[in-house]
Amino acid sequence: MPTVSRREFCKTAAGFAAAASFVSACPLQLRANPLGMPIGCQTWPVREMIAKDFPGSIKQLADAGFQSIELCSPVGYADSGFAGLAKYSAGELRRVLADAGVTCVSSHFTMQELRQNQDGRIAWAKDVGLTQMLVPSLEGPKHPTLDDVKRAAEEYNKMGERAARAGIQQGLHNEDFELSQVNGKRTYDLLLGLLDPELVKFQFQVSTISEGYDAAQYFRKYPGRFISMHVQGWSAKTRKIVPVGQGTLNWKDIFTAAKTGGIRNYFVEMNLELMKASVPYLRKLQV
Repeated sequence: MPTVSRREFCKTAAGFAAAASFVSACPLQLRANPLGMPIGCQTWPVREMIAKDFPGSIKQLADAGFQSIELCSPVGYADSGFAGLAKYSAGELRRVLADAGVTCVSSHFTMQELRQNQDGRIAWAKDVGLTQMLVPSLEGPKHPTLDDVKRAAEEYNKMGERAARAGIQQGLHNEDFELSQVNGKRTYDLLLGLLDPELVKFQFQVSTISEGYDAAQYFRKYPGRFISMHVQGWSAKTRKIVPVGQGTLNWKDIFTAAKTGGIRNYFVEMNLELMKASVPYLRKLQV
């Protein structure tokens, strides 16, 4: 079965009507969450909302109970609804987030924009207050050779080194190229062996369980190599994305293993209704 990619499971993201039904969450009611980390969400699923009203969208995410967000770059994701973020200065962006009561330390960038002007993107990230810069994929070929993987890793190690000099942690998500195979071996595992453990951390996409990539197994197999994860519930029976806490994933085990993996933050990433339905479970989950 084809991989359940971010774009596939988020393309049904609800619009403003669904956003209006967010369940309000008073900050005083927010209790300890898994790993003691704030409940976070990726902004990709609500990109259409953000394109129309960034401050209003962030406020509604906060009202739903999300305490941190992960952005997408207004340069690399300009055609996906994030171009409007470019009109805000770094100070204005920080003010919008602070006014909503959410934190933001991470954003996604494309390889293309980093190839074209990594120093400029690092400068923007630091101005906004980010400490983590992620790419969704190294964008290698669909059917890579070992040399293709080595070249991709070499390029990204150099990017990671440049980011580290600026005090930024470079990270890698697992989509597309990373889910391919080379001579029967997973490209993802090869990259874990080729990428510098200090210069590049990994962000695990939990929904890749659809292709047999088990989050807890990876966190335990590669301790300290991960920085964050994108969180989705999954039903093995229906092979569909479901709210966190429903379906067949053992979240207590995943979050327990995440401590070993080195996870510092996590971001729920599904369509709007599934994201907000995940908050009550995450508030109560103790690890």
